[in-house]
Amino acid sequence: MQYKIGEVARILGISPDLIRYYEEKGVVSPAKDPYNNYRHYDTWDINYLIDCLWYKNFGFGIDEVARMFSECTYDELLEKLGEKSDEILAAIRRQELLLGRIRKYCERLTATKSYIGKCDMRRNAEFVYYINRTNSEYDNRAELQELSRRWLKYMPFSRRYFEIPRSGLYGGGDSYSWGFSLGMQYVEEFGIEIKRPIEFMSSRLCIHSAFKSEGKGKFTARHIDFMSDYASKNGYSVGGDAFGNLACSVIEDGKVTGYFEVWLPVDE
Repeated sequence: MQYKIGEVARILGISPDLIRYYEEKGVVSPAKDPYNNYRHYDTWDINYLIDCLWYKNFGFGIDEVARMFSECTYDELLEKLGEKSDEILAAIRRQELLLGRIRKYCERLTATKSYIGKCDMRRNAEFVYYINRTNSEYDNRAELQELSRRWLKYMPFSRRYFEIPRSGLYGGGDSYSWGFSLGMQYVEEFGIEIKRPIEFMSSRLCIHSAFKSEGKGKFTARHIDFMSDYASKNGYSVGGDAFGNLACSVIEDGKVTGYFEVWLPVDE
């Protein structure tokens, strides 16, 4: 029994273009009518196309499927299937990480809003970070540009990180720095080497809170003056620079509004 290309397409639920592609790659060799050049496919051609669909649905691209069908030995086929298995496992792991990250992120967003203007005492989790901007000026050194390109690929596991120097507290100035931070879980997951300009932040006793900044370019050290006041009223001695992360940016009353979680170390 012979079938025209449209009939084969309907039988298999694929496009005539895909059938023609596999013909170009030598997967199928339909007979051609010498009078009108129509293609005629037999049962074996359809079987070969079904084999191609079998491998395609493992996630192989059509070019690779064509090579697998027309070139692979038994051992080479096993090798390619093993490579695809590893690729799928890596993709599953990535999706697991993303699922965990988005769940934790939702938890942090819910909690951060309730912290606005309030203070409690707790220890920060350990993390690594680097700084690539002071106030509005980026550091354009080549090593930092290369590091930034790598860390942008870690999003959304990396976070926007900021520091406000201790010298800027109590109205002493309005300088701040920005960069990126990454929790130790992801440092291990991604095999990140901790060396300068990457810095390690140990767990420290901190005044913990959150604030929001309304409007473009309105971020300022003055947003955490209430934390300095809290330290003074409760007899705590500030033990280092304040640090934190951008939780999110949203639109409120027509303005870009940033929500920030912040930590102010104190002497123990």
